[in-house]
Amino acid sequence: MTLEITRRVSLALMASAAGSAAFAQDSGPVSASSDIQEYTLGDENAPIKVIEYASFTCPHCANFHRDVWPLMKANYVDTGKIHFTYRPVYFDGPGLWADMAARCAADTEQFFNISDILYQRQAEWSRADSQAGVAEGIIAAGVAGGLSEEEVIACLQDNDNAQALVSDFQTNAERDGINSTPSFMIDGVLNQNMSYESFVEIFEAKMEPIYAAQTAEDQQICEAGGDLVRENGDRVFCP
Repeated sequence: MTLEITRRVSLALMASAAGSAAFAQDSGPVSASSDIQEYTLGDENAPIKVIEYASFTCPHCANFHRDVWPLMKANYVDTGKIHFTYRPVYFDGPGLWADMAARCAADTEQFFNISDILYQRQAEWSRADSQAGVAEGIIAAGVAGGLSEEEVIACLQDNDNAQALVSDFQTNAERDGINSTPSFMIDGVLNQNMSYESFVEIFEAKMEPIYAAQTAEDQQICEAGGDLVRENGDRVFCP
């Protein structure tokens, strides 16, 4: 490790120590919603609302994002059936630091890109044999996602943001009864982790009344494929 990298890691570890203090201090009356950006994908008017609660250090969350999320996104989010919200859970310092690094993103697309990289590399950085190794792995994921090392370190050093994030997490988790990850609020109902097939059963049961209400024109649009919209611009949902 070069002297320059060692310096960067030292700065990151200083930020890590500051961020960890967020767990030990009383968050007090910090707002849990006004200043914390929520990252979402899909049509806000989608018939199904899904909120994922996940930790970047949770192996089951990494498995979900590797095996289930790509299918869910392609078949339900990208088709307008689901509006998806990602909410972080902080069980430990590295989980908080990873989320702070992902939130350096300039936009939603970059946030989810960095998040994917963090989950893909989770076994490497989260199991490093030192805090320096964990910090370096998180920084590297941010850089792979298009950020500079300086940008990631600056985000990790933002202790006020760390405090606000932990407060927001505590408020959301207490309200929704979150005690394990990944957990999913599907139209306001808490669900634990499950296979893609089990998700499909829930989603298709919710979509069935919408499919049943289709007109003959809607069915023709579905059969033809292409742009699944009516002449007035409304989306057509196909089984």
